[in-house]
Amino acid sequence: MDVDLTGASWRKSSYSGGGGGQCIEVADGIADAMPVRDSKDPSGPALVFAATAWQSFITAVRTGEFDAQ
Repeated sequence: MDVDLTGASWRKSSYSGGGGGQCIEVADGIADAMPVRDSKDPSGPALVFAATAWQSFITAVRTGEFDAQ
């Protein structure tokens, strides 16, 4: 998926602490897509997921689908 992220407004995950750990940022407002990047490397590459795939992932996380058994 080729998306122009020039001028994208990035926000850090609400679960990110202030300790400089493993954090992601997402850019909202991109039609039909959810860009994701490493907050420690903001000028590095971004992964761009289809919005429907991202929503499925978030739903699975919230319902515990990935929790260790």
